[in-house]
Amino acid sequence: MSKVTDVGSATELNPGDMKCVFVGSRRILLSNVDGKVYATNDICSHALAYLSDGFLDGSVVECPLHGAQFDVITGKALSAPADGDIETYEVTLANGRILVAAA
Repeated sequence: MSKVTDVGSATELNPGDMKCVFVGSRRILLSNVDGKVYATNDICSHALAYLSDGFLDGSVVECPLHGAQFDVITGKALSAPADGDIETYEVTLANGRILVAAA
């Protein structure tokens, strides 16, 4: 069963913004796509690089190290050199807070 963690205020993440939060020791990337918040693993599947240091264009995040791209809604790898998809996590907004469910 996944633990639900309050990771911050929804007002801190405007459309087009992304940021890293921690759930325990796990790095989670929060991305606001058209007003909806999504959560994925913050580490690129290709190499140890933080996606939160990259660029968000619509629902696509680009890794700052080698340019691998991922869809933050589905976690799907969209381009090389990504070695695989990234994990996604359920997000709920409640009372203006962002809640992430991660094991």
